[in-house]
Amino acid sequence: MPELPDVAVYCEALAARVRGEVLLRVQLKSPFVLRTAVPPIASAEGKRVRDVRRLGKRIVLGLDDDLFLVIHLMIAGRLRWLDAVAKPPARIALAVLEFGNGRIAFTEAGTKRRASLHLVRGADALAQFDMGGLEVGDSSLAEFAARLRKENHTLKRALTDPRLFSGIGNAYSDEILHRARLSPLALTHKLAEADVARLFDATRDVLSEWTARLRVDALAKFPEKVTAFHPEMAVHGRYGQPCPVCGSPVQRIVYSENECNYCARCQTGGVILADRALSRLLRDSFSRSLDQA
Repeated sequence: MPELPDVAVYCEALAARVRGEVLLRVQLKSPFVLRTAVPPIASAEGKRVRDVRRLGKRIVLGLDDDLFLVIHLMIAGRLRWLDAVAKPPARIALAVLEFGNGRIAFTEAGTKRRASLHLVRGADALAQFDMGGLEVGDSSLAEFAARLRKENHTLKRALTDPRLFSGIGNAYSDEILHRARLSPLALTHKLAEADVARLFDATRDVLSEWTARLRVDALAKFPEKVTAFHPEMAVHGRYGQPCPVCGSPVQRIVYSENECNYCARCQTGGVILADRALSRLLRDSFSRSLDQA
């Protein structure tokens, strides 16, 4: 799922292309993508784009007449910028937004159709999409600590909860926790002050560094290779590969449709964390430390 750095760069690229432009036409290629009926999607046509902003992991196009187009990419949704003659990809296109200077193709790989488009009117209607998560880049250490300790969760769950923190998902939470040298399963209420401060710095640094890195990768082009996996990442998606800090193999916990990647040497004192499926499978043969592996 595109997270804060990816969505921020998307917003910058969109703003450079469509801010001030008139939305001429909205073509819906999938009956599932539009999740609102009032106001009708046709009412967005002929309106000028006044603003492009990020709202958590959502992209918001602010239009004339207090209208807002809200795009949620979910896991497999992506945006493409097309010129006037290029055809949108037929099988994966959900919608096409046409402007005088080009078109935005909203696509989604796979068949689950989780990505969505909403059209709402007014600030109150837009506010329903604000999950309330803290923008860590604009916050103080005290604000971060208060939000982190609001509920007693594992660090992995807390960082990825959109009600607590804005824009952080599976990929960047792995990178943040590795940078902070903290276990993904550490409980928020048991963290020492020094741990909280280190996590705060790591969160700000990782998000800002990756936003800058993706901005450079895109340069003047529209972002094309938006992915949760980058070879430059320290642990995310690098199971079994050496940690760039200590050289130990990156470990993982598999759960639901996700996995958590971490370095046991750097983050858990050498302890290998077990998920339920792995523990059931290996039982007494499961190695719980790097030294026994």
